[in-house]
Amino acid sequence: MRSLVTPGSQGEAVGRLVLAGLVVVMLPALPFGTYLIYPFAILTTWFHEMGHGLTALALGQQFQQLMIFASGSGVAQSQVAADASRFTLAAIAAGGPLAPSVVGALLIVASAHPRLWRPVLWLSAAAIMASVAIWVRSPVGYTMLPLVAAVLVLVAWRASPGFVRFTLQFLGVLGAMSMLRDFHYLFTEQAVIEGQSILSDTGQIAAEMGLPHWFWAAAILLVSALMVGAALKYALAEQRLRPPPPKRPANVLQFRRD
Repeated sequence: MRSLVTPGSQGEAVGRLVLAGLVVVMLPALPFGTYLIYPFAILTTWFHEMGHGLTALALGQQFQQLMIFASGSGVAQSQVAADASRFTLAAIAAGGPLAPSVVGALLIVASAHPRLWRPVLWLSAAAIMASVAIWVRSPVGYTMLPLVAAVLVLVAWRASPGFVRFTLQFLGVLGAMSMLRDFHYLFTEQAVIEGQSILSDTGQIAAEMGLPHWFWAAAILLVSALMVGAALKYALAEQRLRPPPPKRPANVLQFRRD
């Protein structure tokens, strides 16, 4: 039977991304789906908390440890200098909610380049294991993150190219859509994590920079949407997906009718 779409075409690329999105959305509703998606839900928490910690490091502060709890929540603990500016504190707070969308956008872009498929999965697994060795300090993190890393290694090592690409797209869509999962948290000024009430990320930004927390929540959602939208536009660009014209001998004249 003839395929409905041309391999490598824009239609195929759209279809694969739509399938990845459906898996992310529908899997929790299936029998045992919650258990299957759980390690990857922990992965999005890892994206978030690593965003806090790596932003602190990038701004010259110290990233001490990362805790991930069974509920799927997490905490990144950083040591910040007493004279750190308000911008530094606000940027560290913003680094968490922005990180999943940044990673998701990068993975979606990588899924458009076959030469990057396996290297990106190997690199992702290595980054997860390095973080477990250096910063992760919780039983859930010790258990779930190496499991995810092992899955990524297995896929990169043994899976077919199509499944490797789908894995990248699945992780990319998972990261991109986590901003919707965190929608309520972003618009909450106070959060309760493991029974302790603390300022949410947007509450922390508001405390340092002024303006209401919901303003910063909307700004983070807008920036995330723009990043993911740009990644999708790039990955699905018809001009880039269109195969190059065949090379012809130099002595062949080519005429085009306008």
